[in-house]
Amino acid sequence: MEPYELTLVEKLAENDAEVKQLRDEHALFDKQLQLLESKSYLNPQEEQEVRTLKKQKLDRKTRLMEAISAHK
Repeated sequence: MEPYELTLVEKLAENDAEVKQLRDEHALFDKQLQLLESKSYLNPQEEQEVRTLKKQKLDRKTRLMEAISAHK
């Protein structure tokens, strides 16, 4: 996300529990991805987990962008 979008998400999260939850989940998925992707080798189960986490992270980002659009 762009810096101005992150600022809007933070502002919206102060008053909107759903946006706060989406933001927190997005950050959690990002941290989990970073941990997995820092490994030099991923077994097939970890590769599947990476794909799943990327989909979940993208879903949260999409929903956050929708929330930003709705509040404009």
